[in-house]
Amino acid sequence: MTPKLTNAQIAWRAAQDIADGAYVNLGIGFPEMVARFQPPGRQAIFHTENGILGFGGAPEPGAEDWDLINAGKKAVTLKPGTAFFHHADSFAMVRGGHLDVAILGAYQVAQNGDLANWSTGPKGVPAVGGAMDLVHGAKRVAVITDHVTKDGKPKLVQSCTLPLTGVGCVTRVYTSLAVVDVQDGRFVLREKLPAISLDDLQAVTGARLHLDGAVGDLVVPEL
Repeated sequence: MTPKLTNAQIAWRAAQDIADGAYVNLGIGFPEMVARFQPPGRQAIFHTENGILGFGGAPEPGAEDWDLINAGKKAVTLKPGTAFFHHADSFAMVRGGHLDVAILGAYQVAQNGDLANWSTGPKGVPAVGGAMDLVHGAKRVAVITDHVTKDGKPKLVQSCTLPLTGVGCVTRVYTSLAVVDVQDGRFVLREKLPAISLDDLQAVTGARLHLDGAVGDLVVPEL
């Protein structure tokens, strides 16, 4: 069995690339884990589409205030300076280019940066939602995901076959096996797990992995 990172480890690796003071939106679900792993000495300012900027982590069980929730309907805490605003203003921040980073999950990422992350077919959710705004409003869009689907099919592909969230929007993908940049319409391998060979990684990737200098080891802590 090929070794791979856990979701927490993928989230940890993505968190290492968030600059101090960055305005960041984390997608619902798995991407929310990134907030747990901010490096020492750095503090991101987290934004949620339903109208909070600068919120903190989850409260202790039983201490939730259900008037204070993020876009995923999860309870949050407040930090000094937290701001509240109408969700229309929140989307104005997104569409106005005021977010430094958006980190989202994915069903597929194409080598040209296209993203499919909202529907797997007719029985999926009824509409794309705010992710469509985020992927074209944030200055940098990163994806965190398992490298393959549950049935072993590549998530990094030549072109998406699922409904698109955005076109040419993804700049970096953090997977359970590698860190891959989207650059000039191709996947450029930056890091990979030391235990997996380049050939084996290519075999589970649906588009060619290009090399641009040395490939680093993807090393993360036990979490």
